[in-house]
Amino acid sequence: MMQGKVNQNCEATLPVVLKNVDIMQSVDAVIDTGFSGFLTLPPGIVSALNLTWKGRDIATLGDGTSCIFEVYIATVIWDGEYRAIDINESETVPLIGMRLLRGYDLRIQTIEGGTVTIEVLK
Repeated sequence: MMQGKVNQNCEATLPVVLKNVDIMQSVDAVIDTGFSGFLTLPPGIVSALNLTWKGRDIATLGDGTSCIFEVYIATVIWDGEYRAIDINESETVPLIGMRLLRGYDLRIQTIEGGTVTIEVLK
């Protein structure tokens, strides 16, 4: 089970630990159920972790426009286990998408300071 908090902007957040070779960094990521990928990271974090470039991907944004993302590979600690995932580089706060949440139950106490709980589905 993983736990996070609802912040003052009413966003469900979860701390995520990323690893690349011998570099580890924790980020607070916002859960975005409208994002179908794994995780977004801003360029500064991608650079600091020296992530391996995988290629480019086209995504459709919420307003219907298309955007090209640089895609990298990173290892996250997810539910206590190391997991290699795709990272979309984006000039935004880190976002957790539905691919990372797949197979899990997400519960949010939708008040400031409320608990965000993510548990594997059985």
